[in-house]
Amino acid sequence: MTLTLTPLHLGLLLAAALAAAGYLAHHQRRLKRRAHLMREAMRNHDFTFSLPIVGWMPGERALLRTLNELGQDIRILVARNEVESWQRLTRVLTHEIMNATAPICSISQALLENPPAKASDYGEGILTIHDMSHHLFTFVENYRKLTQMQRPVRTAVDLSTFAARMQATHPSLTWKTEIPRATMVHTDEQMLTQVVLNLVKNAVEAGATAVCLQWTGSSLLVSNNGRNIPAEVARNIFIPFFTTKSQGSGIGLPLSRQLMIHQGGDLTLLDTPVAGYHVGFCISFGEQGE
Repeated sequence: MTLTLTPLHLGLLLAAALAAAGYLAHHQRRLKRRAHLMREAMRNHDFTFSLPIVGWMPGERALLRTLNELGQDIRILVARNEVESWQRLTRVLTHEIMNATAPICSISQALLENPPAKASDYGEGILTIHDMSHHLFTFVENYRKLTQMQRPVRTAVDLSTFAARMQATHPSLTWKTEIPRATMVHTDEQMLTQVVLNLVKNAVEAGATAVCLQWTGSSLLVSNNGRNIPAEVARNIFIPFFTTKSQGSGIGLPLSRQLMIHQGGDLTLLDTPVAGYHVGFCISFGEQGE
């Protein structure tokens, strides 16, 4: 049997070939664009990128999914390295400051317990020295929390029940909870409580009246309608000692992040807050399992 190609058949074949060539060219441009975006993200040390995987062939989807997971792994490693660096620095600073402050505090205390010295012309100065050195001593003691953490004890925690307990701590706030019943995560519940309470406390201090707890399927989002965090401040909020509050210690957010990293997770500021809220944080729990 002889196959005869009519002009119509030839036209259809040519159109199909052109369409296939066009699709391949478009496909290559998309791949090139994805490579460019990832290269720029790596160059800017932004490991929060998420490459879309919809509309790709199975092998390409697997590759893009792996790249996304690799970005998350790198982000966690970088965060862990930053924490370890700050821990080492804090350990050295607190050691040196404590060594210098302890004798000043004890000597001034001894002088204040001596009635003639306390009643002398130098009494007020001695009292000032004692108070300031004691405040500095207490201040440094608080920072030791950044380097002296207990080993986390991860257990199965029901997030919906956990969220209800958090609401009870601040009944004056308007709470919105988007966590399915029986949503279980493996985490140190005491550490998680400390992290969420600190986020809520900061939100209240920033004028928040509403808080939202939302489960994404892999992480817990904690959002509020308090004042926005300016970009120049957002870059530094997890740096120990950094604070914009007149009475702030600069320990809350760095400690909260370390508590999560210490058990294989992380705490990050959302680039784009949840709709209806001004500020949002993402609590990730790392690998799950017993």
